[in-house]
Amino acid sequence: MAYKRILLKLSGEALLGDRDHGIDPKRLAEYADDIKTIIDKGVQVAIVIGGGNIFRGVAGASNGMDRVQADYMGMLATVINGLALQSALEDADIQTRLQTAIKIEAVAEPYIKRKAVRHLEKGRVVIFGAGTGNPFFTTDSAAVLRAIEVEADVILKGTRVDGIYNKDPEKNNDAVKFDNISFDDVLKKGLKIMDTTAFTLSQENDLPIVVFDMNTPGNLLKVVTGENIGTLVK
Repeated sequence: MAYKRILLKLSGEALLGDRDHGIDPKRLAEYADDIKTIIDKGVQVAIVIGGGNIFRGVAGASNGMDRVQADYMGMLATVINGLALQSALEDADIQTRLQTAIKIEAVAEPYIKRKAVRHLEKGRVVIFGAGTGNPFFTTDSAAVLRAIEVEADVILKGTRVDGIYNKDPEKNNDAVKFDNISFDDVLKKGLKIMDTTAFTLSQENDLPIVVFDMNTPGNLLKVVTGENIGTLVK
């Protein structure tokens, strides 16, 4: 295995599947099956998932809502997604723990770093919900922060695109894909991978990022075994 402990970052929109809103159980089951393949290989898996399929704090604020209030609503959306993913993983016979940055003890454990690491060491998937617990920080920032705290080897950013391109491949047929790229080159070229806070935190802590297509079954296993798919940022 190329990586022993990973932090998988998923967008909330990824859970839409073919739907316009909410959560697609079929997509959840597909993700659970893919995650099970790497758990069975002994890879330790932590997950951060966004909440954009339910509510986006930035979108709420742009419509006149108080930004702090809107961001807390976004955090709760990530908890809903975390509960849904936990259920799908448990249906696939994977022991899973949901930890949240804000206390909701009736439905999840509070985030405690040592406890999270212990869960990972025991082969349990740990889902980190509610972002960093602070407004004005994205789930990208939460993913990098948690990855550093639990000493993950890499952040795997699962998207619907198969890597990083010099321009949007969904809009430009002549877009060129990068197999490998440095943190400095990403900044020089103005490529959008994560928000600036998250990206800088990753760079400062020498935490590599792999951007890959999560919606193709089997890709997650290929990434953790070291196959050259997606784009590696280091």
